[in-house]
Amino acid sequence: MALLGVAGCSTVGGGMPALELDDTVTGSVPHIRPSISVDKNITSPDVMYASVTDNGFDLPEVPYLKVKPEFRRQIVVDTTGEAPGTIVVHLKERMLYLVQPGGDAIRYGVGIGKDGFRWSGRANIQYGKEWPTWTPPPEMIQRKPELVKWQGGQPGGLTNPLGARALYIYQDGKDTGYRIHGSPEWWSIGQAMSSGCVRLINQDIIDLYSRVSKKNPVVVL
Repeated sequence: MALLGVAGCSTVGGGMPALELDDTVTGSVPHIRPSISVDKNITSPDVMYASVTDNGFDLPEVPYLKVKPEFRRQIVVDTTGEAPGTIVVHLKERMLYLVQPGGDAIRYGVGIGKDGFRWSGRANIQYGKEWPTWTPPPEMIQRKPELVKWQGGQPGGLTNPLGARALYIYQDGKDTGYRIHGSPEWWSIGQAMSSGCVRLINQDIIDLYSRVSKKNPVVVL
């Protein structure tokens, strides 16, 4: 809990509509739920990471060939042992898994916090925001005085550090100060350089956000 004061992702919150996970199963391909495996939004990088207009913002194309293949969105056999709907973040692997019914998971590459800024444990998603406002905490402004201009909040946008979406992590009803969010810095995926939050490529956080609902369990380990 001593780390909560130095988390760099504190923002003003809001609500999000509940969205159901797709648990339709068709066919009999081993270890892969075909209803997802044929989804070009997960299996075709040129589709997954194409430019997209979202809420009036034009997200640029991600040069996915410069992203290591293991950090691109994909379907994998679930090895987490967690219930469907659980978000599992493996800090060492730099991976986030969204557990699916039927034994699979959708895996996303992530960037994580620097040494001394990481959080781990079990919690839940309290709510989410599209194109959220970012408010640097006082501790971050002390480290980086140039951020004082955003002490009242940086509006959502293409250069906002929280990216296109943010999921807010609460534990025992209290805000941890940590978020799962997008980032315009796609090249930071797979690295440890944030102030504690878990960051995804913007196109990936949009996909993840569309697949979760309020109160999804979160495990960070």
